[in-house]
Amino acid sequence: MFFTAAAFIHLALSGRRPPENALRGAAAADWWSAATQFIGTVLFNIRTATRDHVRPGIDARVPDVRSRVTEPIRIDVWSDIACPWCYIGKRNLETGIAQVAEDGDAPEVQVVFHSYELSPDTPEDFDGGEVQYLTAHRGVSEEQAQQMLDRVGAMAADAGLEYRFDILRHTNTLKAHELLHFAREQGRQGDVAERLMAAYFTEGRHLGRIEELATLAGEAGLDPTAAAEALRSGRFAPAVAADKAQAVAYGITAVPFFVIDEKYGVAGAQPADGFAQILRRVRDERSDEVVAPA
Repeated sequence: MFFTAAAFIHLALSGRRPPENALRGAAAADWWSAATQFIGTVLFNIRTATRDHVRPGIDARVPDVRSRVTEPIRIDVWSDIACPWCYIGKRNLETGIAQVAEDGDAPEVQVVFHSYELSPDTPEDFDGGEVQYLTAHRGVSEEQAQQMLDRVGAMAADAGLEYRFDILRHTNTLKAHELLHFAREQGRQGDVAERLMAAYFTEGRHLGRIEELATLAGEAGLDPTAAAEALRSGRFAPAVAADKAQAVAYGITAVPFFVIDEKYGVAGAQPADGFAQILRRVRDERSDEVVAPA
């Protein structure tokens, strides 16, 4: 039995939990299968879960309800450039936003990317391909590793992505995360996030090297020289660390993870329809909050 994203959202918002047998792959031991079980499994009130563990920018404040109707719905996304589910989740989110944009009363949506490192101990230059990485670090056979890649590749194709695990360059993603923070400062984070994920999963580019990252930054519309200087200085490393600390405070143990409207937490690469439904729910909740002035 597998619940749709809409069913899980309905259960979560009504305060009920889905039955245990509704979780896909819940008994899987490897991280790829564990990631699969997050697809359509949980949505919860992030304010309640983290009331005492918030920081500026991602907080539990309750703004003036009259202004919330016109404010953009903010979606904070914790992800890793090297996470295959994260690119799928990103694309599905974009598709869901596009669906809602067709509504007559469509809200504006703001997406902010945050850092999460799945394998912070990965060297800059890993000797081997993705199959070799999985066999060495996840305790699976080459056959099992290839089956995992085939499954996620098929799901990527469903999202309109063509993964090239045969040319993927496994590497440490710390500097890529620093670049995302630099890009946010420059107002181009979304463009850079897309460029980095496409480069990693579909083009075999090396995202562990500053020179390559600077080139990709330039391709996304940033000054490559300024990007390289920012990465060499390490001045965005504290921002990466702060994102990781916030992830711990939220109880995030797998990515992608989406915090919607500073209120709801959504785990996993939800289908586009699921994202569209929760965005419409938030829009409707905002409208219901508005009260006539006394």
